[in-house]
Amino acid sequence: MNIDDVVLNFAPGSLVALNVVLGLIMFGIALDTAPSDFKAVAKAPKAMIIALAAQIVLLPAVTFGLTLLLNVQASIALGMILVACCPPGNISQVLTYRSGGNVALSVSMTAVSNVVYIFLLPISLAFWGGLHPTAGELVRAVSLNGWQMLLEIFLIIGVPFFAGLLIRARWPRFAAKVQPYARWVSLLGLVGFIAAALIGNWAIFMAFIGVVLLAVFLHDAVALGLGYASARIGGLGVRDRKAITFEVGIRNAGLGLGLVFAFFGGLGGMAVVAGWWGIWDIIAGLTVATLWARHSKRADAAAAAATAAPDAARPQGAATSEAEPTA
Repeated sequence: MNIDDVVLNFAPGSLVALNVVLGLIMFGIALDTAPSDFKAVAKAPKAMIIALAAQIVLLPAVTFGLTLLLNVQASIALGMILVACCPPGNISQVLTYRSGGNVALSVSMTAVSNVVYIFLLPISLAFWGGLHPTAGELVRAVSLNGWQMLLEIFLIIGVPFFAGLLIRARWPRFAAKVQPYARWVSLLGLVGFIAAALIGNWAIFMAFIGVVLLAVFLHDAVALGLGYASARIGGLGVRDRKAITFEVGIRNAGLGLGLVFAFFGGLGGMAVVAGWWGIWDIIAGLTVATLWARHSKRADAAAAAATAAPDAARPQGAATSEAEPTA
């Protein structure tokens, strides 16, 4: 069985539910975004420029090379490229907080990035997908309509995002109360939806689990590593590095899954990659964030102990400077 010829079973009503969940995710991000977040980016744009360059240019380019290196089938390659071209996921802020990173920067980057990706995603997917030696045939076969995809993305991302910004601006107290529920309900809904989609197509998933597991594992590791390396080379501090690591490494694979069914007819390799990415992304991100937080605590404790050591070694009552001569 060739995964490029497999189509996943997916009820039309389920696609509507997925779009609602994705819209709720964007609504939750907007409720946590203030105008000051955008102003902060304008005042200190270095971190944002690094994050955008890593996401827009480096991640798709490195993903393109990874698909050639792994020599995966066309639909799997296109699924990996699609995920790389998707905007960052909102769980990046949760992971940044858990790791001890710069949450304010994470919120700002996610807000700006999602606005940019409304227009950028169709262009990036068409360019990198069309350039691929095997996946390009799939892109041309579906006659990908960039304007239609732009409209679909705007309805899923743009409308709820701008609605959330408006509510946050006019009713900040209400937004503060609703935002935590919107964030976690949408996240749980997305995970549940992806899990249900995989279970409903379990035979297909198990038939290709080996190559998909390897591809997604390596792809996700590369994305996280690319975020960290970009921030480090850019000379950013540890807290900013953590924020950019998760901003680049965590992608909105749920949106990618929705686009697979909307524009590629539920093509097997693309759907399985996007679906598994949405689950593994969270597992890998939580693992990295937890280990990173523990490492930072140990490093801080060691630094504090090293600072305290000279004071502890000084004899009690010893003078810190020469005494003034007595008359």
